[in-house]
Amino acid sequence: MPTLTFHGHACFLVEHDGKRVILDPFLTGNPKADIESRQVPPLDAILVTHGHGDHLGDAVPLAQAHQATLIAPYELARFCVEQGAPNVHPMHIGGAHAFPFGTVKLVTAIHGGAVEGDESGRFTTHPCGYVLTMGGVRIYHTGDTALTLDMQLLAGRVDVMCVPIGDNYTMGIEDAARAVELVGPKVAIPMHYGTFPLIEADPRAFVKAVGGTAQVVVLKPGERYSA
Repeated sequence: MPTLTFHGHACFLVEHDGKRVILDPFLTGNPKADIESRQVPPLDAILVTHGHGDHLGDAVPLAQAHQATLIAPYELARFCVEQGAPNVHPMHIGGAHAFPFGTVKLVTAIHGGAVEGDESGRFTTHPCGYVLTMGGVRIYHTGDTALTLDMQLLAGRVDVMCVPIGDNYTMGIEDAARAVELVGPKVAIPMHYGTFPLIEADPRAFVKAVGGTAQVVVLKPGERYSA
């Protein structure tokens, strides 16, 4: 079964059967990260939900160091090509693709589209969430998003849901709990909170708000959950 390791903010490493995928690898400059970019184990793929610096993060340097496939919405993927990522697979909202490590599907996220480092603005993109299926387990990483009714389209189709609770830039605890109710995952893992003072949140309040809708697993940076 897949194992998810939380590395702070919205970064997760997913491992199964010798394959490794990292999502939103914001490590350098992340005060909550438990590892440095150079300590990341060999990767098969890097998934980036959008172009803000706290999600794009170390994606391009990791792609270069590991020769890993960088997967992102089309415009952001093209930007990563210009930045030197050697193996890039562009996708877009609603699309799915089977890779050697598993299947990736892009789903709606409502957030800002600016790309960190794109001074021209040519690569402004649509943020996304991912449904990553590895070892038969469906992992929904929402990315940065507001609560949206589109989430109910995933009802019954998600095993593990990684959901932001930090408010201000994303859903807060109340909306995140409603998102879990719409999707109905077996397990919900809170993310995108506590990294900076503006997004402080109490995961215990999220556990209470979710109630019996799903099991909530709160991970500290460096901790793992086996799905």
